Amino acid sequence: MKTCLIVIDVQESFRHRPFFTEHDLPAYLQAQNALIDGSVARGIPVLRVFHSEGPEVAENPFSLASGQVRALDGLAPFEAAATFTKSRHSALVGTGLDVWLTRHGIQRLIISGIRTEQCCETTTRHASDLGWNVDYVTDATLTWDMVQPDGQVLAAADIKTRTATVLQGRFATLCTLQQALDRAAA
Repeated sequence: MKTCLIVIDVQESFRHRPFFTEHDLPAYLQAQNALIDGSVARGIPVLRVFHSEGPEVAENPFSLASGQVRALDGLAPFEAAATFTKSRHSALVGTGLDVWLTRHGIQRLIISGIRTEQCCETTTRHASDLGWNVDYVTDATLTWDMVQPDGQVLAAADIKTRTATVLQGRFATLCTLQQALDRAAA
C-alpha cells in the first residue's frame, strides 16, 4: 500500500501564541524529526502543510506577511515532495492535497504535526471519511494545555490521550513512530 507522511502546521507561527510553551517541544521534535528521517530513508514521500489565515498583516503570525509561516526552528530540514498551504483545520480542504494523493496513488497516510486535537485530528477524520487508511503517530504530534469552558485546565497529555481514544479503530490506526515506518514498508 503506497504511503506518504504528512507534516502538518509545524511552523514558527505558534511561537507567537500566548499558549505556546517549550515544555513538550524537545520530545516532539525528536519524534517528528525521526519520522521524517525514517520516511526519507525509506523513500516515503514527505508532504509539508502550512496554515495561513486571517488578515495579511505582519502582526498576524499566521499570515504570509508575518514571515512566520515557515518551518519551526528545530525541525529537520527536508525536501518536501509537495507543499500545501491551508486556511481550514483539515489539510484536505481547498489545498489540492487530495488531488496530489490521488494522482500519486497514495493509499495510506501517516499523520504528524501541530496541533494534536485540531488540524492533525481533523485531517485524520477527513482523510478516513474520504477512504484513505490513516496511521496516526501521537508522539509526532504536539499540542498545549487548554482552558475548558468551566475554567479548569485540560493538560496537553490528556488532550493527546483523548484524541488517541477517539481516533483509534474509527478513523485511524494508532502507531508508534517505528510501527508507522514498518507499516509503510509492508
